[in-house]
Amino acid sequence: MPQKTNSLQDSDRMYVRVIDYIKQEITAGRLQIGSKLPPERTMAEMLGVSRNSVREAVRVLEIMGTTVSVQGAGHFIANNFESALVETLSLMFVLKELDFRQVSQLRYALELKSFTLAVQNATWQDLADLREIISQLDMGVKEEEENVLLDKRLHYTIARASGNMLFVEILQALSDVMDRFIADLRQDIMSEETRKKKLHDAHRRMVESIFTKDVAAGSAAVEEHFALIDQRLETRTQNRAES
Repeated sequence: MPQKTNSLQDSDRMYVRVIDYIKQEITAGRLQIGSKLPPERTMAEMLGVSRNSVREAVRVLEIMGTTVSVQGAGHFIANNFESALVETLSLMFVLKELDFRQVSQLRYALELKSFTLAVQNATWQDLADLREIISQLDMGVKEEEENVLLDKRLHYTIARASGNMLFVEILQALSDVMDRFIADLRQDIMSEETRKKKLHDAHRRMVESIFTKDVAAGSAAVEEHFALIDQRLETRTQNRAES
């Protein structure tokens, strides 16, 4: 099979020039979230590349979550990194590079750190939201689906209270991946009354510890929360292997 000439290889790499240009514009502050990219023709002429190279660069950046294309309006700088991370992690699952225990271990490490930071950084609004969520969970008369949503909201609020948006993005992505591959895990845990009570108790102690700034008690509650999840994951994995 004939080898590509250097000129063809260079042509194939022209899209990298476009990506580098967009990165430089973002770094310089000339492009921000919501900014519209220059038209394809303009970038092609300015950078000395083909319009196909510009299109390929924009496609790559869209996969990365950096840009979004709006039909009839053009291409814009975006902040879709969570979606890109979900897709990457999902592919790692499909390719057997990840398993549920590894995801749970990462979630535990991140949630433990986000909890300790929330103790220090939670705002009055974060505290009010956490109190309202626990109050709703305390009522204990909701459908399982509603309790699942409250569970997600509680963890999101603690991550937000950490003050580190990386925790929010990564934990949400990990949660979405778990939901995608074990869609009913939270409902499964809450379907059995003893497990449900243990989970709620862990949630309550996590929130109370943020109010009282008791890192040790809250950390123990986070550990118990994930021990419960890991126990159920192990059972589900074994059942799947035997079926």
